[in-house]
Amino acid sequence: MTSSYETIGRPVGRAEGPAKVTGQAIFPADVNLPGTLVGKCLRSPFPYAKIVSIDQDSVDAARQVPGVHAVLTAEDIPPHLVGRMLRDMPILARDVVRFAGQKVVAVAADDDDIAEEALNLIQVEYDELDPILDPVEAMKPGATVLHPEFSTYAGLPDNVPTEPNVAGHGQWLNGDIEKGFAEADFIFEHTFQTNHQHQAYIEPHASVVFLDNTGRVQTWVNSKMPFQVRQQLSEGIDKTTDQIRVNPTTIGGDFGGKGGFMDTHLGFWLSKTTGRPVRMVMTYIEELMAGNPRHPAVMTFKTGVKKDGSITARQAHLVYDSGGYAAFKPQRGVTYGSRCLGPYKIPNGLIDSYVVYTNQVPCGSMRAPGDPQSIFAAEAQIDLIARELSMDPVEFRKKNLVQDGDVSSSGNQWQNVMGMRTLEAAVETAGYQDPKPKVLGNLIGRGMALCERHVGAGSSTVRVSIDSDGIVSLYTALPDTGSGFYTVLRQILGQELGVAYDEIILENWSTDDVDFETGVGGSRVTHVAGQAVFRAAQELKRQLVMMAADMFGWSEDGIGFSRGRLTTPGQTPVSLGDLVSRSGGLLEANHTYDSERDEDITVFCVQIAEVEVDTETGQVYLTKFTSAHDVGAVLNPLGHQSQIDGTVMQGIGYALTEDLQYDEGHVTTLSMGEYKIPSMPDMPELRTVLVKSESGGPGPYGGKAIGEQGISSVAPAIINAILDATGVGINEIPVNSEKLLRAMQSSDLKYGCQG
Repeated sequence: MTSSYETIGRPVGRAEGPAKVTGQAIFPADVNLPGTLVGKCLRSPFPYAKIVSIDQDSVDAARQVPGVHAVLTAEDIPPHLVGRMLRDMPILARDVVRFAGQKVVAVAADDDDIAEEALNLIQVEYDELDPILDPVEAMKPGATVLHPEFSTYAGLPDNVPTEPNVAGHGQWLNGDIEKGFAEADFIFEHTFQTNHQHQAYIEPHASVVFLDNTGRVQTWVNSKMPFQVRQQLSEGIDKTTDQIRVNPTTIGGDFGGKGGFMDTHLGFWLSKTTGRPVRMVMTYIEELMAGNPRHPAVMTFKTGVKKDGSITARQAHLVYDSGGYAAFKPQRGVTYGSRCLGPYKIPNGLIDSYVVYTNQVPCGSMRAPGDPQSIFAAEAQIDLIARELSMDPVEFRKKNLVQDGDVSSSGNQWQNVMGMRTLEAAVETAGYQDPKPKVLGNLIGRGMALCERHVGAGSSTVRVSIDSDGIVSLYTALPDTGSGFYTVLRQILGQELGVAYDEIILENWSTDDVDFETGVGGSRVTHVAGQAVFRAAQELKRQLVMMAADMFGWSEDGIGFSRGRLTTPGQTPVSLGDLVSRSGGLLEANHTYDSERDEDITVFCVQIAEVEVDTETGQVYLTKFTSAHDVGAVLNPLGHQSQIDGTVMQGIGYALTEDLQYDEGHVTTLSMGEYKIPSMPDMPELRTVLVKSESGGPGPYGGKAIGEQGISSVAPAIINAILDATGVGINEIPVNSEKLLRAMQSSDLKYGCQG
């Protein structure tokens, strides 16, 4: 079989784009069932407090407000604890609140204004307690235990932590760490810190829940993992999963933050109480004070190095701030920080990674969860060490970089290692070794950082069909998160069947229509769903070829697919629709692709930043940025580049501007105007380098992942450029002009060198 109609590798626009720009796309907040009520919550004003009482007279008064249909406290619903994996969060606070913004009372009303009027009447008496805001302090012996009932929670990791307030502990050991330090000529130790980063998606968390007249739960929720939400919902509402249907909707941005349940449990109890559908949509204030942002982290790295620059040992102690609950995390254990040894030949390594309860906003997943924190620390330390050794940072990395045949510091022997090629391509394209320009009053610096990341895995089921009119349809339970993979899946199907990608109809399945779908995330979609589509298309092609051979006597080997037709030399082409109509009117194929992560395949990324630093103000101007990626087949160059641009932009915000500020446990950055995500004027000149891997990746046509690895090395590249420009080592991000100016004016800068 041959194919002459090419769609793969073409830079095409998103097939799903017109529905979004014309307002036809349906988001959860757009779902408007008859009689739908608005759900709103009264939230705790304190980061840590006992609930002494909720005044019953004020609750009764709220219930009497015209247009109010329900007022619920924890006493009105079962005492279930909920969570993605570790179930430690009450649906409404019971007895104690553990962060400012925790839900205490819920109201269902005819509209927002009525709901707010009712909430304003409710009086809650609190006994304020001393909050724990520092995760390092929270772990110390004698610290107040925020979850004394921790050992009773469902979903605990296999190895239950015993340290105070530790929700999870992961450890990775390679070689003999003490021996490695003994062999070192120098030992360097640094501590680094990162702040919260919010996903800043356009659409806030939203859901509609309705207990229908059959007793089934109907929900529309902007979660990228509908089957997981169904399971999570089941565990908090006394319903089995077959009694719950998660209906498909469009999602207005994810970046890791739309993987959980958020308000769906509460929406159910409000719906059950009122007998009507309930819509709950978070405001941006609620998103910033009670969402699930990226974890802040405190990370100490100790690295042993020989005089020639060979790394002998690295020990990392990572403390991730979980906030008041661990309910929004997708793992029972802790995988955060597992790649902080980097793609280097470090024969002796030890990583201890902790997720720790505090009285701050509960944290969840954000693009490449755990990696931007630990890779910032790891790559920033690389440049600090190189500076102390008087080595060029590029040469220091080359000295230790894993190559083919080497075993990585994580113990993996990767296939077709592309780290060196990607590094050299980035250096050349960026002009890293070229003389620096001179700007009056400003200091110029260049910095680099690199990382690697595995291609994700999971399970995905699709159906492809052709009807008698030649209309090709693709069915999937994957939600559209806005990243453009619906277009890529259409491209794959179009490539195999010889049809235009934008003429393929994509139909969304609910959780009733298929057994399971892993969902979006973990750099898995093109690999897993792409392979499902590719293999279903192959089966459909096989059926079509056999039919054409049987009906027309064509040789199977000579049949091709082009422009919606089957072709063979010397014969009149036959349209797909004509062939299908002769066979009964519909042809379809299903495929479930189930994969485990291949630890031998990884993807490298190298970023190089050039900055100007104003010596009078400390202002940092990011002038150039080079982003080099180890790639396989690029299925849609336009979408591929968009993913790179997005990771770079988020990384810039992480390094320089995005600062979710607190005052004694209260979030004070309560608008997107105050929380400063970068905009297009902040984007520097961006040079992209794609280094093609001969062996490709596990996706169709040899595709590799691109959605996550790019973010992790952006911040350290910028910080290392600042170091190069000023001589100042930055150990905390985001770094603003005030922080940098103070550091530049300090005479006590130390790099932690021993030996």
